Amino acid sequence: MERPLHRKHVISVLVENQPGALARIIELFSSRGYNIESLNVGRTEDPTISRITMVAKGDEHTIEQIVKQLRRIIDVFKVRDLTDKKKLDRELLIVRINVDSNEKKEEVKRLVDIFGAQIVDLSQDTYTVELTGDEEQIDAFLELIKPLGIREMARTGRVAMVRALQGDTFDEK
Repeated sequence: MERPLHRKHVISVLVENQPGALARIIELFSSRGYNIESLNVGRTEDPTISRITMVAKGDEHTIEQIVKQLRRIIDVFKVRDLTDKKKLDRELLIVRINVDSNEKKEEVKRLVDIFGAQIVDLSQDTYTVELTGDEEQIDAFLELIKPLGIREMARTGRVAMVRALQGDTFDEK
C-alpha cells in the first residue's frame, strides 16, 4: 500500500496575546504526536493579537485535522493553511563564520554580496552574517559557507503572509 504524501505545510494562526495561549497550541501538537518543524510567534498590528506561524509535515488528512483542532482552542481567532497560497515567506539567519585567513574573509564577503546579506559583527577570526530570505535561499547560503566553518548559528522559523494581490483574508474560525 502506498503511503500518503507527506510535505511541509505552513500554518498561520491568530491568537489572543495572553499567557498560556502558545502552551495550549504546543500541547495539542505534542499530545497527538505531531511534530512542529518550525515555530515563530510575534505580535500583530493589534497588540492584543499574536500571529503564530508554524511548519508541520504531514499528509493532507493530518494537516486538515490539525487545523480543525486548532480552531477549537479558546484563544484562537483564526487558522489558515498557507501552503498552497501565494504568500510572502521569510526566515532570518544569523551565523558566525570562521575567517582565519584573507581568502576566507574575501569568500565570505563575496557570498554576502551575492545573497544580499550583511556582516553585522566581526572579530579577528570571525564574521557574523545576517541573512533574510526564503528557506531555499537560507539553505543554499549555509551549504556554501559550511566548508569555511560555522562557529555558531541561530535561525528563526518562517513568517508568512498571503500576498496582498490575492485579496484573500483569513478563514473564519
